[in-house]
Amino acid sequence: MENLLTDRNFWVKYWESKTDLSVVIPENYTFHRQLADIVSENNVKTAIELGGFPGYYAVFLKKYLKLDVTLLDYFVHPPITHQLLKTNGLAENDIEVIEADLFNYETPTQYDLVLSCGLIEHFLDTEDIIKRHIALVKSGGTLFITLPNFTAVNGWFQKKFDKENYNKHNIDSMNPVLLASICEKAGLKEVKASYFGKFSVWLENEKQKSIGVRLFKKFVWLTGKVFTKIIPFESKNLSPYIILTAKKI
Repeated sequence: MENLLTDRNFWVKYWESKTDLSVVIPENYTFHRQLADIVSENNVKTAIELGGFPGYYAVFLKKYLKLDVTLLDYFVHPPITHQLLKTNGLAENDIEVIEADLFNYETPTQYDLVLSCGLIEHFLDTEDIIKRHIALVKSGGTLFITLPNFTAVNGWFQKKFDKENYNKHNIDSMNPVLLASICEKAGLKEVKASYFGKFSVWLENEKQKSIGVRLFKKFVWLTGKVFTKIIPFESKNLSPYIILTAKKI
């Protein structure tokens, strides 16, 4: 438990605070190009999304890339996932849903693609949580991990205006060099870790913030978008995400 920056109660409150969770997942969903390339280049047939409730990426992989998909999280509220599937034209049994603690989860099943988007930064031991991903990857399969980059502008915004949420993240994990070294040490090949995206800032439950904070956030967001449109590049200082990919031989 000392490894956790969150607990089940945190996630229950987090998801209960959300509205309009049942959304149509678009074909150009974030990281769509990277995932489509992985699937086509590696003949991926099966995938598991870890810590992904309500299952946005699981839905994307099933709906657009036609994979056999599993969603695993230690908090799942089935009616929400079922409604999400229905909203996206999928049946309840189109995705296997497992409610389990990854730290106690044992299964002989491995997958062509193991992914998580916004999971590993909630744990203090980055190497341990990545190894738990790797254990589920088939030989020849691919690991795909994304996490937010709170080491620069977006992180300052989180720390300034949502310190409680900021403190639930392991900022030290947001280091491409560290992430790559963990995978290389574990024997993975074709390891790539880099910043992703031109610019963005966000706040959880933004509607609950003051009008002044919301206006300032909009100003910063627009300024950053204009700047990176004129001079487009990805960097530690501005990019909102980090992507890690690797193959298991």
